Amino acid sequence: MNVLVVNAGSSSLKYQLFDTSNDTVVAKGLCDRIGIDGTLEHKRLADGKVYSAQVKMDNHSQALKYLVEALLDKDHGCVSSMSDIEAIGHRVVHGGAYFSESVLVTEDVLAKLELCRDLAPLHTGAHIMGIQGCLDVMPNTPQVLVFDTAFHQTMPKEAYMYALDYDVYEKYAVRRYGAHGTSHRYVAGEMLKLLDKPVEETKIITCHLGNGSSISAVKGGKVIDTSMGFTPLAGVMMGTRCGDMDPAIVPFLMQKLDLNPDEVNTYMNKKCGFLGISGVSSDCRDIEAAIAQGNERAALSIKMLGYQIRKYIGSYTAAMDGVDAIVFTAGIGENTASVRAEALRNLSYFGIEFDEEVNAATKGRSGVTKLSTENSKVAIYMIPTNEELVIARDTEAIVKAL
Repeated sequence: MNVLVVNAGSSSLKYQLFDTSNDTVVAKGLCDRIGIDGTLEHKRLADGKVYSAQVKMDNHSQALKYLVEALLDKDHGCVSSMSDIEAIGHRVVHGGAYFSESVLVTEDVLAKLELCRDLAPLHTGAHIMGIQGCLDVMPNTPQVLVFDTAFHQTMPKEAYMYALDYDVYEKYAVRRYGAHGTSHRYVAGEMLKLLDKPVEETKIITCHLGNGSSISAVKGGKVIDTSMGFTPLAGVMMGTRCGDMDPAIVPFLMQKLDLNPDEVNTYMNKKCGFLGISGVSSDCRDIEAAIAQGNERAALSIKMLGYQIRKYIGSYTAAMDGVDAIVFTAGIGENTASVRAEALRNLSYFGIEFDEEVNAATKGRSGVTKLSTENSKVAIYMIPTNEELVIARDTEAIVKAL
């Protein structure tokens, strides 16, 4: 089945066309600067042919029109007609308490998605625009929503509840939801294949580390806890996000910095994390370059992140009564040896031993890499994530069952 996977942002639309018969990417690209001046970058994977153009895109519907034209083009396209695109799968950040699995797009589903706007205000509106754009351009093609929060819906109530007035939970659904679920699901699934034991007996900690980062405890193939919370602001520090902190800091900052609720929310989401601590950048590559030049604040930011990850590893090991494997994935998890090294220090109590030489030599590698020594009681792996493949597979399964 040819499945078009769409990831819509407020002014962008990333896409990949999958052939699910062999899990290969046929083409991929990006519609960027939607509503401004518009650019399209398209690549056909069979021969590496690249097409780029400046095109006016007033909205996501127009972006989808140009996307389809690129896929159909005789010179750089890869399908002969629109009917060759048999299904569309959408990445959706937040499904709230409404969605615990991927679903086919219906009017009822879209109505419930509208109710999730407050839970992910930076993302949900963009997703809805992307979905509507696909409905406008390909109204007869079945569409599926795959939620980042869905994989975490197996958490027990004691893990996802906050110690607030219970009425707040009942009225406003304030609880832990998590994020990056498709990534955690993919790498946990790949790790399960590497462990020589029944799935129900496995205990895995997955570390999705990028500009946004989250850590999950996966016991018996199901999430029992995760670091992100009601929003993607919680957990470990990130590129520009503060992560966990004393909630009393929020009104303190509002008073001292003269910030209103929207401004303090922007501050915690956009001006903290690596950027705030280092004063250099939100990008880990820039942080490492600054460390090489002797920047102490940059070095501190790496140590802080490593320490926070280490604490989650310890707490999740306790929550699961042990751990079989720890997985690192996403931009930082796959490419930044210094963060992995900091995260794995002082864990010998758990029988964890990682190979520092192998860890340091992973830069540029693209495949699954074992980082633990043969004597380690816990398997440590770097596994590249593939969220788009998860979306394509879910979409195929749902559409085939119609």
